[in-house]
Amino acid sequence: MHNNSERPALFVDSSRFSNGASNDVVSFNTSATVVACDAEKVLVTPGPEWWMSKYLPSYSAARMFKFDNPNSYNWANNLLAGLAILFYGYDQGVMSQVNLNEDYLKLMGIYPTTGNSRNLAALGGIVSVYYGGSLMGALLGGSIADRSGRITAIILGVVISIIGAIFQASAMSITWMCCARVVTGLGVGAIDAVIPVWSSEVSPHQARGSFLAIEFFLNISGLSLAYWIEIFASMNHDQVMAWRTPLALQVVFLLAILALVPFFPESPRWLAKVGRVSEARTVLQATRKDGVEAELDAIVRSVIHDQQQAENNSYLRMLFPRTKSQRELRWRVALSVWLQIMQELVGIGVITHFLLPALATSLTSHVAIDLIQGAGFSQGEAKLLAGFNNLSYMFSVLFAVFTLDRFGRRSTMVWGAAGMALLLLIGGILDKYAQTGGPNQRAYGAGVVAMTFLYTGTFGATWLVTPWLYPTELFPTYVRAKGGAWSVVGWSIGNGIVTMITPFLFQAIEYGVLLLLFGLNIFVIPFIIFMYPETSGRPLEQIDDFFSNATSWNVFIASKQIREQGFTNHRWTRKYHGGIEQ
Repeated sequence: MHNNSERPALFVDSSRFSNGASNDVVSFNTSATVVACDAEKVLVTPGPEWWMSKYLPSYSAARMFKFDNPNSYNWANNLLAGLAILFYGYDQGVMSQVNLNEDYLKLMGIYPTTGNSRNLAALGGIVSVYYGGSLMGALLGGSIADRSGRITAIILGVVISIIGAIFQASAMSITWMCCARVVTGLGVGAIDAVIPVWSSEVSPHQARGSFLAIEFFLNISGLSLAYWIEIFASMNHDQVMAWRTPLALQVVFLLAILALVPFFPESPRWLAKVGRVSEARTVLQATRKDGVEAELDAIVRSVIHDQQQAENNSYLRMLFPRTKSQRELRWRVALSVWLQIMQELVGIGVITHFLLPALATSLTSHVAIDLIQGAGFSQGEAKLLAGFNNLSYMFSVLFAVFTLDRFGRRSTMVWGAAGMALLLLIGGILDKYAQTGGPNQRAYGAGVVAMTFLYTGTFGATWLVTPWLYPTELFPTYVRAKGGAWSVVGWSIGNGIVTMITPFLFQAIEYGVLLLLFGLNIFVIPFIIFMYPETSGRPLEQIDDFFSNATSWNVFIASKQIREQGFTNHRWTRKYHGGIEQ
């Protein structure tokens, strides 16, 4: 552990921290040259160490893996993050077929669910309490990540998840299962809040989107893996093992993460924040091809600024601000939470509940299968369609590897929502006829399934990754982990609402749901266009310029305000390519 007495003080030139409107060094313009001068030195002393840190597992530079080149290290870092997110996908998907197992339903005291509102609500409750746990876990994980480090928070999240998974696999009653789901949610919430932040901070800024897209490819791989494991497990005559085994397999992923994560680097931004600058330099040298000193200089300058904002580093002040800087943080929180909620509004959870019961939040698998059978498909065909949809969904995420950093976050989401709206409109019209019967019923049903496949593929290529990437870029270093936590709060709220209302929604309006989602996809487009600045290509330290110098939530007006103040990197409606923007 590193006590306060062991932490070196940081010295930087105060001339590098002057706040001039046209000072491209302050905004970390990548085309600028940092020039040292003989100005007065500024002493920066790290804050007091959290008293709990000495009792928690932590990162050690001596244990860190060694690789021959930065590219190999970056791939290793992101494969570890991908393994954690693969577990998250598996954990999401594992309940989809468990909720169909008669032995499980009888043991929980909620059999049958068909036509029984009380049992259906209880089934939804078992799944939904997980998101309550993930909400609390995200806030806890974000706080620990800021105080004791990203690696420490990940380790604790994994340990809590292992406990929850063991309790799930051994559950003997609905109360037992609900408690186990909450504990698992606590751990997964902490992991989900911290892993994207850690990944973005150890990755070069030119490839943040691509790396996170690869990680989410593994996320959907975990989702698909859970589904197919449960399909084969359901063939087991022992129905007890058919649902307990997939739940127990969660522990395999978690043990692998727990064994690996202590040997990976800590975030260089967090290390600099707590005064361990030489270790931050070591991490940057291991993960960057060049520009190490320039990036470290920018990180240190960011730390100086962050220390002046220490009073803002609390969830309370991020929601109920008193100062200008706190209002800027609330702005970022609102963007992060609303983006995650919009991800649910565009319909991915609802669609998979309706036709393809593939996600963990699939409370209506029996309803979905009935609906597909009503469109001319058998129960076996419905299950196979769900499995193949997962596979196509998984491979569609690979498109984000090439689009997120090339075309930017805003364009990806806007065109994604427009494409999904068109597919949902066509699917809704076809489903109206597919549910009425007749000689062409199966043809209409096939059309609905095709639109659904295309919809989930479009979502995977455009909207799956961005709401997780965006918050890691919005927040300054000193609250970045808490910012990731707020993102998971938005995700938990969106998913929690969906898992509760989906069964009743489809029973009430059936095919009209697709037309409702068409309208919601159109609804979210103006929010993306007018509220969300483009972060692609920008170093994380530069993004503070937008929120510090703009007052309007309209990104076009904000860009004009920034330009009027003399900044050369002022076009926040399009991808940044470096240099001076005209």
